Amino acid sequence: MFKQLRNIESAFSHIRLFTIVVVISSLSASGFAIYKSIRMVSQAQERIYILANGKALEAWSAERKDNIPVEARDHVKMFHWHFFTLSPDERVIEANVTKALYLADESAKRQYDNLKESRYYSNIISGNISQDITIDSIQIETSDYPFHFRCYARQKLVRTTSVVTRSLITEGYLRNVSRSDNNPHGFLIEKWTTTENKDIKIENR
Repeated sequence: MFKQLRNIESAFSHIRLFTIVVVISSLSASGFAIYKSIRMVSQAQERIYILANGKALEAWSAERKDNIPVEARDHVKMFHWHFFTLSPDERVIEANVTKALYLADESAKRQYDNLKESRYYSNIISGNISQDITIDSIQIETSDYPFHFRCYARQKLVRTTSVVTRSLITEGYLRNVSRSDNNPHGFLIEKWTTTENKDIKIENR
């Protein structure tokens, strides 16, 4: 009788051990499947498609913090391009400056008003002058907020009789704002100042 009881106890121990192993294995398999499913869903959400010229292009989304230097430099570049690309056409000047002012605060508006009062834009129109800008480099300091930047560029003024190349250095700060159609990067330039704007070359035409 005691032998029979020992056999029953041994069998029960084996069944219990087998049950524990099966349960642990099932939980492990379920956990692995859930982990892989979450990872696949996360990767799928990062994949986006952009429609350009009737074609769907695949792209990958990223955290904003990973793209701050890139987006900040492009924001500064686009602001300077709109502000300093001028043609002898009042509507073109107004359209470009308006786009630039969406990207900056009142410090840019003050510079625009000063140039307007000094008849800078009137002289561009009356003298049939074309002005464009080439960005050489943009330095962004992302260690402190708001982000300080310094922009090094060259202006080219094409007149009827000459081509003037100027060295341009500006600096300011960037703070975060909401993204919009007029401000796709979600930055705003503050305390914008021009530290250098001088002629470096004059060529006769």
